[in-house]
Amino acid sequence: MNAAGRLGLYGAGLAAAFAVAFGAAALVAPRDAAPQNTMHEEETEMGQHDAHGSGAQGSMDHSAHAAAGESLAGVSLSARGYTLPPVSAPGAVGELGALSFRILDAAGAPVTAYTPQHEKDLHLIVVRSDGTGFRHVHPVLDTATGTWSIPWAWDAAGTYRVFADFAAAGADPVTLTRTIDVAGLFAPVVPATSTRANADGFDVSIDGSLEPGSASVLTVTVRRDGAPVTTLQPYLGAYGHLVALREGDLAYLHVHPEGAAPTPGATSGPDVRFSAHVGTEGRYLLYFDFQVEGAVHTAAFVLDTTTRAH
Repeated sequence: MNAAGRLGLYGAGLAAAFAVAFGAAALVAPRDAAPQNTMHEEETEMGQHDAHGSGAQGSMDHSAHAAAGESLAGVSLSARGYTLPPVSAPGAVGELGALSFRILDAAGAPVTAYTPQHEKDLHLIVVRSDGTGFRHVHPVLDTATGTWSIPWAWDAAGTYRVFADFAAAGADPVTLTRTIDVAGLFAPVVPATSTRANADGFDVSIDGSLEPGSASVLTVTVRRDGAPVTTLQPYLGAYGHLVALREGDLAYLHVHPEGAAPTPGATSGPDVRFSAHVGTEGRYLLYFDFQVEGAVHTAAFVLDTTTRAH
């Protein structure tokens, strides 16, 4: 079951969160290092901000600001006059609760009006610092208070990065981020290069190469039981979504497929093509969300800029 489905079950009283795992080596994260229900105040320099320029499928060219050799756009807890203040969330593994937060404007007032991006007012990306535990979800806004919230539980301990991707009404899109430590047994891993993944019984592969400083075409192919899947359904206005995070600082890149926008009731597959732009050499963690028969699935890959997928 995918992340969105598990969160739906949890919202009905059952907690089960999706986690992408690359391996494990156990140690203990001290509880006193993670104040419960409070995000760190630190501002983390990030790259590859979702530029949201015009593109096919009503989607955006999320890499339009990047160019070879230039500094990557910074994504932090405060940018373009908006701030992500401390986020409330369960403090330990297995603790049931909610993840909630507000977006504040330059005057310190909560933002209550948004312009939808890809059919949602706000996209929330959560991932552990080693690339595991990826979730792409959509919390609910209380317009009276400006508070976003979603039922939440952690599957594993560690330090997590939270990305809030949104466009306030009348303003350009922005991505803000914070980190949170979750107490409990911590199993950090080192992601290994991988171009194939199993996502809930689907065999998903990615082909292409990441070339720093230029547009890179990546093709994701979905199969099941050896047969190509041609019933990919539109999800958030596209046949698939790809999020790329640079290993180390989790620099953020959110891209969408090439081609025409899906029409109501249409399906596609087995291939989904993306145009991605990475500004620097390094290893990138990629997460592909796709929908089949009403269920959303996530496949995870790891690519090096010097390694061609095959």
